[in-house]
Amino acid sequence: MRLARWKKWTLWTVLALALLVSLALVGAWLFVRASLPQLDGTVHSDGMNGTVTVERDARGVPLIRGANRHDIAYVTGYVHAQERFFQMDLLRRSAAGELSELFGEKALPLDRAHRLHRFRARAERLISAMPPEDRHLLDRYVSGVNDGVNALGARPFEYALTGTKPRAWMAADTMLVAWAMYFDLQDNLERRELARGWLREHSSAAQLAFLLPESTQWDSPLDSAEMAAAAVPIPPSAPEWWGKRAPAKQAAVLALAASEFTDSVGSNSFAIAGSRSSTGGAIVSNDMHLGISLPNTWFRVALQYPDEDGKPRRVVGLTLPGTPLVLVGSNGRIAWGFTNSYGDYLDLVAAQTSPDKPGMVRTGAEWEKVTATEELIFVKDGAPSRLIVRETSNGPLRTVGKGTFAVHWTAHAPNALNFNAQWLEAIETVEGALTVAITMCVPSQNFVVGDRNGSIGWTIAGVLPRRAVHGPGSTFPLSAGDPHLWNGTLDPAEYPRVVDPVLGQISTANSRQLAGPGAGLIGDGGFDLGARQSQLRAGLLALGGKADTKAAYGVMLDDRALYMAPWRDRALRALDAAALRRHPHRAQLHKILQTGWNGRASVDSVAYRMTREYMWAMYALLFDGVNSELSKLDEKANVSAANPRWSVVVARLMDEQPAGWLPAGYASWQELSLAALDKVIRDRLETGKELDSATWGERNTTSIAHPISGAVPQLKRWLAAPAEQLPGDGNMPRVAGPKFGQSERFTVTPGKEEQGVFSMPGGQSGHPLSPYFLTGHSDWAQGRSVPLLPGPARHTLTFTR
Repeated sequence: MRLARWKKWTLWTVLALALLVSLALVGAWLFVRASLPQLDGTVHSDGMNGTVTVERDARGVPLIRGANRHDIAYVTGYVHAQERFFQMDLLRRSAAGELSELFGEKALPLDRAHRLHRFRARAERLISAMPPEDRHLLDRYVSGVNDGVNALGARPFEYALTGTKPRAWMAADTMLVAWAMYFDLQDNLERRELARGWLREHSSAAQLAFLLPESTQWDSPLDSAEMAAAAVPIPPSAPEWWGKRAPAKQAAVLALAASEFTDSVGSNSFAIAGSRSSTGGAIVSNDMHLGISLPNTWFRVALQYPDEDGKPRRVVGLTLPGTPLVLVGSNGRIAWGFTNSYGDYLDLVAAQTSPDKPGMVRTGAEWEKVTATEELIFVKDGAPSRLIVRETSNGPLRTVGKGTFAVHWTAHAPNALNFNAQWLEAIETVEGALTVAITMCVPSQNFVVGDRNGSIGWTIAGVLPRRAVHGPGSTFPLSAGDPHLWNGTLDPAEYPRVVDPVLGQISTANSRQLAGPGAGLIGDGGFDLGARQSQLRAGLLALGGKADTKAAYGVMLDDRALYMAPWRDRALRALDAAALRRHPHRAQLHKILQTGWNGRASVDSVAYRMTREYMWAMYALLFDGVNSELSKLDEKANVSAANPRWSVVVARLMDEQPAGWLPAGYASWQELSLAALDKVIRDRLETGKELDSATWGERNTTSIAHPISGAVPQLKRWLAAPAEQLPGDGNMPRVAGPKFGQSERFTVTPGKEEQGVFSMPGGQSGHPLSPYFLTGHSDWAQGRSVPLLPGPARHTLTFTR
C-alpha cells in the first residue's frame, strides 16, 4: 500500500509540475502577445490636428493618410514604436555608448569606444539650435513614439528577457539614431588610417605606391569612360614584412577578420535617363547593402497628405525607425536613393605634447588646453564605469599603442546632422533635388536621383570636409599642423555634381566616383575595388534604348563572376600536368575548375567557391604576418581595410612574377600558387567533407536573426529567418553574404509608382508573433519582387482627437 501511495503521489507531483510548466508557458505566450501592435480600431490623442488613418496591406506595409504633415509624423512615431521600439533603442544606445544598461559588462568595450565621441551631449546641443519648424516635426514624432510604446498591452518582449524596462524616447534620441549610421557607414576609417600608417612606416615610398594604388583598371568613374591611370612600377624588392607567417594560433582569427571585411562592403544605386526608358521618365533603382538582422534596418511606408495647393501628395519608400522622414523613395515627381560614398571624412592627428606645456597638446596650428569630461557608463547588474574623455578642437584623444591621436571626424562637425531630407518629399525636378541634397547633413552618401521628365543626376549628400591640400596624404595618420588636415566644411556651391550625362545613365557602387578635380573634394576613405561598379555600368548599357522597370530591377541581381574569372585562369595555369602528377586531390580540383565553372556565384557552383578561396588563400599566405602586426593597433585593422584593391596588386604580381617579390621559402610563383591551392584543399578536407560538395551555397548560407537571440540562444528557432543559400558575392551587383547584403531593393519611375517593384529581408514587424515578422523574406531570398506601393487594406487604425 505504501508503494501504491508513493506512485500516486509521484503521479500527482508530475502532473502538478506539468500543469505549472504549461501555465508558465501560456502566461509567457500571453505576455508576449500583449506587446503586439494594434492594427485596427481608433486611437485618441489630444495633440492631433485632424484624422489620420493607417491602412496596412497583406504584408503589413502601412499607407499613412492624413491632412497634416505633423500629424503624419506623430502617427509614424506611434507605428515605429509599436513595431520596432527595441530596434530603435539599440540604435540610440549604440551611438551614445549606453548598451551596457541592457546587456551588462559584455557591452562595456563597445560602449567605451562609442562614448569617446560624446554623441548624446552633441545631440542635446544640436536639438537646442534646431530650426523651430524642424523641432516641431521632431517633437510630434517623439510624442508618437512614447504614446505608441505606452499603449502596448505589455512592454516589448525583449525587455522581459533582459530584465529591463523601456526608457522614454527623447528628441536627442532621434539624432543619436542618425549618428548610429555614422558608425555603421564610416566605422572603417580609423582602422584604415592606422593600418596605412603602419604600412608607410615599414615600406619604402616606391613599395607603398605599388601596394596602395589610388585607382585600378576596374574603376568606372561617372565623369570618364575609363580610368586612365598609369600602372605604378613594381619595385625591385618587397618590404621586409612581405609574405611572413603569423603565429599559428592567430590564423583562424585573421581568416575571420578577412571574411568579415569581404562580406561587409556594398550598395548599388543607378538612374537611367528618360531617353533610354520605355516611358520617357527616369528609372531609379537602389539597393543599400548593410548588415542584416531581424527586424531589417528599414521600415516601409507610404505617406499621403495634401501639398501647399491642397492636392494629394504621396511619398513611398523607406524610413529608419527612430526618425520621422522618408529617406529613400519616390514622391511621384522624383525618385532618389543612396550608396555609401567611402570618402575621406576622418583624420587621425598625432597629439604633440611638451614637458614645458603641462595639460596642453598641439594637434593643429596652435597649442591648446585639453578639456577633460567624466562620462558615467551605467552597467546592468554592476557598478557604473567611469571614462575620462579628453577633447581638443580637433576631436577627442585616443591612445593607440604608444601614440595618442585626436580623432578628427566629420561626425563631430556642428553641422553633422539636420532634417533637410524632409524637403525631398516636395521636390519636383532633378535640379531641385540636387539643391536639397547638397544641404543635407547625414553620413556623406552618393545621392542618385531621377525625375518623371527623364532627367537624372548625382552629387554627394552630407558633410564634405574642407582641406587646404588634397591627395592621398590625408589617408594616413597626420602630424600636428599637417596641411592635409581638414578644417571646416565645404559650402554647398562647391559640391561636385553630374547631371544628364551623355550615356544616359548614372551608377554608383561605393567605388571611385570621379576622375576629375571633384575627386579631391571627396577623397578616398576606402573605395571598393570598382569591379562591381564596372559590371553595373556594363549591365545598364546592355539594357539598350528602351529599358523598363522589370529589366532594370534585374541588373541588381546580376551574379556573374566577371572579376573572379581571371583568378580561375590563374589556378588552372598553376595546376599543370606536373603539378597534378601523384596529387589526386589537385587533379580533382583541376577537374572542378575546368568543367564545373558556370561563370556565376550560383549556389550550386563548387568551382566559384574554390576560385574565391584560392584568392583568399593567397591573401593569407602573403598578408597573415603583417595582419598579425596590424591587429595590435586595432583588432579589425588589416590589409583589406588599408587597401580594398589588394587583390589587383596580388594578381599583377602573379601575372608578372617579379623575383624580388616571391616570398621566402618558395622556388617559383607557381609553387606559391600551388601552396595556396593546397591550402584550399586541406581546409576543405579537414572538415570531413569532399571537395566536390563544397558548393558556394553551402558557404553563402544566411544566418539572419533577432539580436536578442544572441543573449538567449534557446529562442533562436523563433527569432530567426530560415537559413537560405544565396547566389551572389562582393564583386558583383548581387552582393550577398550570410549576415550582409541587399537590405532592400527597389526600382521605380517617378509618377508610375504602380509599376514600381521592391524587396527586402525580414518583414515589417520586429515581433516574432506578428504575421508580418517574416512576410516577404522568402521573396527577397529568391530574388523575386513585390509591388512598391502597399496593396489593399487588411487592417485600418484611425487616429483622432
